[in-house]
Amino acid sequence: MDGNYSGFLIAILPVALSPGASFTLAINSALAGGMRGLFNTLCGTALGIYSHALLIGLGISTLLLASPAWFGALKIAGCIWLLWLGVQLVRSAWQPAAAMMPSGKTISCKEAWLANVLNPKAVMFYLTVVPQFAGKAGKLSVYLTLASLHILVMALWLLTISALLIWSARRVNLQKLKRTINTLGGAVLIFFALFSLHS
Repeated sequence: MDGNYSGFLIAILPVALSPGASFTLAINSALAGGMRGLFNTLCGTALGIYSHALLIGLGISTLLLASPAWFGALKIAGCIWLLWLGVQLVRSAWQPAAAMMPSGKTISCKEAWLANVLNPKAVMFYLTVVPQFAGKAGKLSVYLTLASLHILVMALWLLTISALLIWSARRVNLQKLKRTINTLGGAVLIFFALFSLHS
C-alpha cells in the first residue's frame, strides 16, 4: 500500500480544525476582505502545505532537521514573521475609522505562504507525523496526495467558518467586530510566535 489516506484524514482533523496561525490569518482576511480575502490566504497556506510535502518528499526537510543551526535559524525567522503579522493586525485594528482602508488588513498569498513555510510546528508535523502515512517507499506523489487531503479538510473548514463569520458580520457593528477580531487575531499570532521561540 502506497499511503494510508483514510488514517491520515482522521489524524489531520484535529490539526486542521484547531485554531492556529493559519486559522487566525484566514479569519482576519475573511472579515477584512470577504471571500476574496480568504481565498488569497487559503491559496498561500495551500502553497505552504505543498512546499512542506515537496521538501519532505525530496528529503530536504530531513537535512534541515539534522542541522540544529539551520533549524534554529528557521525557527527564529518564523517567529519574527508571525510577530510582524500579529503587530500589523493589532495596529490595523486600532487605526482611527477614517484612516482605515475600506477593506481592512487582508493577508496576501505570499504572506500566508511565508507564515506556513516558516512555521517550525508545520515543519515538525510534516517530518514526524506525515511520514507515518506515506508508506514504506515514501514516494513524492504520496506526500503530495496527503498534502492535498490536508488542504481539502482545511479549506472546507475555513470556508464554512468564514461564511458564518461574514454572515454574522452583517448583523453587528462591523467596525467593532473587525477591531475585536484583528486585536485577538494579532494577539494570538504574537503568542504563537513567542511560544514557538521558547519551545
